[in-house]
Order: sequence, then C-alpha cells, then structure tokens
Amino acid sequence: MGSSGITSLINLFITNIDVLAWPVVSLVYPLYASIREIEMKTGDDVQQWLTYWVLYSMITLFEDTFVTLVEWLTLWPYAKLMLSCWLVYFNGAAYVYQHYIRPCVVIIPPPPPPPEPVQVSKLPRRKRGSSKRDNMLAYFTQRGLEKMMHKDKPRKAPR
Repeated sequence: MGSSGITSLINLFITNIDVLAWPVVSLVYPLYASIREIEMKTGDDVQQWLTYWVLYSMITLFEDTFVTLVEWLTLWPYAKLMLSCWLVYFNGAAYVYQHYIRPCVVIIPPPPPPPEPVQVSKLPRRKRGSSKRDNMLAYFTQRGLEKMMHKDKPRKAPR
C-alpha cells in the first residue's frame, strides 16, 4: 500500500510537471539570479536578466490577451516551459534582445554634417588700433592657410 502512494505521487508529479516546473524555472531562479547580479559589483549579466524580465512580461501579456487561444493549444504549457528554460539557462534572452528587439528599438543617429571649409577671405585682416604682434600673427596665419590650401594643387613645371 505504501508503494502505490509513492507511485501515485510520482505519477501526479509527472503529469503536472509543467505546472510545478514553470514557477521554479521562470520565477524562482531568475529572481535569485537577478538579486545576485544587483548585489555583485561586476554586473556582467545585468543585460541578460533585464532582457529576461522584459520577455517574461511579454509572454505573460500574450497569455492574458489571447487566453482563449492559449486554452485551445494543448502543448502551450510545455512550449512555455521549454522557452523559459532556453531564455534562462542558455542566454536566450540576450540572443533575442540582440537579434530581434534591439534592431527595432535602437535608432541610429544620422551622421554629422561635414565641416564647413575655411575660406581665407573670411580671416580677419589688420585691425586699426591693434598691436604689431597681432597683425603679424594674423598675417602669418593667413599666409599659412593660403599655402595649405594651394599645396594640393599641381604646380607648373619649371622651364
């Protein structure tokens, strides 16, 4: 009589594995791992666990929205359990984020406009009342820029 009780308990466990394993796989371990990441100073897996919780929320939202469809799918609890195992234990959450969520969410900024070319004519000329040193600096700066701008032009061959 004792062995039939154990057998029926094992049968009950096997027939309801999805109901018993789902909270452990999808809630208990990820909660523990998330708290551990918060307390650790390195934070290597923070993206994995944040992404997992986003995906978990999306799965729950899907179930709540399409409850009649989910009830119709007899294998949904097992598929959900397998999906949770993949997301948690095989870094599936990070994979889903990198390949499916990030390309839809991240907006690439446009490249900056090219810099406006410096025109020598816009450089300040001699100013009245300025010192001789300022005038010399402006002169040499203008001469240097003119040489740099004309440096790339082909020169005439000497005769």
